[in-house]
Amino acid sequence: MSKKTGYLLGMLLTIIICMILAYIFCCNTGAFGIGSSTEDTTVDNADAVVATPTATSMPFSLKGPDGNFAFDSNDNFNFNASNFSILTPLSSEVDTGIEKLKAYFDTDGNENKKIDITGYYDEGEENPSAFSNLGLARANAVKNYFVEQGIASDRINTYGELRDSLVPDGDIYKGPLSYNIFAQAEEDKEAEEEQMSQVANAIKEEPLVLYFEYSEASVTLNEAQRTKIGNMSRYLDKVEGASITIEGHTDSEGSNTTNNRLGQERADFAKSYLMDNGIPGSKIKTVSKGEHQPIASNETEEGRSKNRRAVVTIN
Repeated sequence: MSKKTGYLLGMLLTIIICMILAYIFCCNTGAFGIGSSTEDTTVDNADAVVATPTATSMPFSLKGPDGNFAFDSNDNFNFNASNFSILTPLSSEVDTGIEKLKAYFDTDGNENKKIDITGYYDEGEENPSAFSNLGLARANAVKNYFVEQGIASDRINTYGELRDSLVPDGDIYKGPLSYNIFAQAEEDKEAEEEQMSQVANAIKEEPLVLYFEYSEASVTLNEAQRTKIGNMSRYLDKVEGASITIEGHTDSEGSNTTNNRLGQERADFAKSYLMDNGIPGSKIKTVSKGEHQPIASNETEEGRSKNRRAVVTIN
């Protein structure tokens, strides 16, 4: 073998060795005890860990439109899933923010300042409230808390909105609410007053009617009834001195004494139901009409079922 031939063979051998080493370290880390063997590199999907989405946590953020007021806290109102009752205890920072908002509203020149509260919910939640959606019920609960802290209800608007991007922390939705402080223009105030007048007229012409099963004091709402309750709640917030009356009615089965009592129980049940949904009891009057004001014949079951009712109207 010539010297040149030996040199070429040496180069070829070197190249082959480098290729083998490159394969071992780059393509098969299981060799020489580095990493796992080839048969161990298959991932068992059953054991794969799925990343848990970060829970949504919306802040308690209040900002005045004139730049003269701002408050921010990571603490906010929280709710259980499919629920509109505020979880307690509340953070002291929430109370501090509301106290500062009240002082801002009470400052001379800020009489036209108001706040929108929008409550959110996701599609997977159920709505146990009397309102058209769970977000509105949550906003209404927060509105009532603001009122308890001294902020007038006519300075608060409530809204509800579906937001599927909400992620609960276990069973708790942290701060599913947003806040917007604004200055109400005079023409907007007049439009609001006209709207409230229309709400009152509509409900007086077509009161909210809740029907009951025989001898029962329970009720299930449809969407139209939920919307009407929301309109009533807003009317009571915006119109000074406004109230509603609930009349309890029965069919003619049973004695007059029994039916008078049952009519009152139905009116009281409707009142309790509305109070549980945030309508102040001080603004609700109840009365029993017993069997004395039927709207259909008591000779048929269909007629009797129409007579078993509670009628809610605006005064």
